[in-house]
Order: sequence, then C-alpha cells, then structure tokens
Amino acid sequence: MTPARQRLTWIATNTSTRLAAFARDVHAGLTAHPKQLSCCFFYDEEGSRLFEEICELPEYYLTRAEHEILEARADELMARFPAVPTLVELGSGNAAKTRLLIEAGLRRHLALRYVPIDICRVMLEQSSVQLLNEYPGLDILAVAAEYHEGLRHLQALNLGPKLLLWLGSNVGNFHRPEAVQFLREVRSTMATGDSLLVGIDLRKERAVLERAYDDSQGVTADFNRNLLVRINRELGGHFDLAAFEHRAIYQEDAGRMEMYLVSRKEQQVRIDGLNLQITLSAGEPIHTENSYKYSLAEIESLAAASGFHIASRWSDSRQQFTVTLLTSRVR
Repeated sequence: MTPARQRLTWIATNTSTRLAAFARDVHAGLTAHPKQLSCCFFYDEEGSRLFEEICELPEYYLTRAEHEILEARADELMARFPAVPTLVELGSGNAAKTRLLIEAGLRRHLALRYVPIDICRVMLEQSSVQLLNEYPGLDILAVAAEYHEGLRHLQALNLGPKLLLWLGSNVGNFHRPEAVQFLREVRSTMATGDSLLVGIDLRKERAVLERAYDDSQGVTADFNRNLLVRINRELGGHFDLAAFEHRAIYQEDAGRMEMYLVSRKEQQVRIDGLNLQITLSAGEPIHTENSYKYSLAEIESLAAASGFHIASRWSDSRQQFTVTLLTSRVR
C-alpha cells in the first residue's frame, strides 16, 4: 500500500496573497455604509473548528438532512459514472459527508481521485491525511484556495470525468443573481459528461431557521465573533468581543437568513495593520452573512438561468433540504 503522504498532492495560494485579500476586504467592508464583513473569511482554523461544532448542534438540521440524503443516494449517484470519476469539492471542510460518496465510489471502482478545494489549509491537510489513511484506493489533489481561484486551477488540469460537489447549502451565501453567475463559472470548467451535485436548504418556518443560526449554546455566536478575533490577530485590530452581540434574523420575503455583529455601545476601534479607526454607534450592526433559502420552483429557476438541467433531485424525510444533481445543457 502506498503511504498516505505519497498519495497527497498540493496546490496552494501564497499566504501573503490571502492576507492581502483579507485586509482589502476588511478595510472596504468596515468603511462601507452599512458596515459588512465577508463570510468567506469565517474559515480560519478556529472558525473551521467552530463550524464543525455547529454541525453537531441539535438546532442545526442542515447537516443531518443532507447526510440522510447522501447516505441513501450515494451508490445511485456513483452508478451514473461508468468510468472512474474525479470528485471535486468546493468548500470541502472536514469532508464528513463526502465520505459517503468516496466510499460508494471505491465500492464501485476500487480507485478514486478526490480534489477538495478549501480556503483553510490546516483543515484541508488534516482531513486529507485522515481520508488517505482510511481509504487505500484514494488519491487526493488538495487545493488551498477560495472558490474562484480553485476553479481557475481546475481549468488547467486534465481530471477526466468529474462529479463536482457543492454541499452544505453554500450556494445560500450568494445573493441570488450572484449564485447564477457563480454557477455559470462552475459550468465553464465542466466537460461533456460532468455533473454538479448541489446541496440547497429549503424555505421553512422562521422559528426553525432562527434557532439554527442562533443556537442555545452560543456556538454560532462564537463563530460569528471569531471574525473579530481574526482581525485582531492578523491585522492588529483592537476589537473587544464582549462589546458585540450576535444577531440572526430571517427576512421571509427575501427568503434569507442574515447574521450580524451588533455594537452594544458607542465605540471606536483601531486596526493598526490597516491604519484605520472605525466608529460604531450603540446598536450599529456589522453584516457578516446571508444564507438564502430556496423553494423548489426557485431551484428550477436557478438551474435554468445558470445553463443547467436538473437530472435528479432528492429531499430528506422531513422535506427540509434538497440535494440536486445538475448536468450542463448543450451550449
């Protein structure tokens, strides 16, 4: 058996490049009106750990619902690929749910290539080595990058037939027109015979959604505040975490969960690395995340506007979540 490390290949962006992008985003977001920070920067090492903890919370139904679907459909999905496919995952995290597809692929083909793309290199390395130790037939090309850069790397590689995975309802972090644009970008990397598997959270009752994003143990609040911890550590910020309240609100008409960090008092905060001082009034919010929810009709519209055809769609037993298999329409 080939040792795990010999079956792991890396493509990684430069750390200084990622820090510069973080600095630009923070400066732009905290000088905007209203103030905002991008949710893509949640996932440093601590943020990734906290999100794993969120996925285990009783209020956070999304992970369990998606796992239920993949567990039931993994063999059916992999049977659609007569040749050995490459699994490419956007925002792979700890790859917990992806194991179901990896196992189904290895049962069918004995060997498999997995290409996880994630912004957190530490999480990516830990999960990759663990997977390789558990599955001797697996090879991994790990890409430490954000989505757009990861897709650019994909276009330069000859990976053969691909099943692309975008799980966890990450599509919800994009405004609806931006989701269409990004799916078109993904589609541009796909060849004939490739498919895209997307996990999408469905519209539902306000109480269920707001509990999922504001749990009783305060883990999501810590996850949200970790953005400020990261600014303090990486950019020389002086945020007092206790001076900010976590808030999660469902905007029903828009079908969108919104997360904020709300200033508990009037305050000024210095960020040394940006040579910036910001002023916040009492009750002023910093917007940190959107999470759009979809109806089945909205999923159909999203697919059509992106140039995709819905090949299959599955829901969990409680009809809370859907996993949708998309294939590219003839161009």
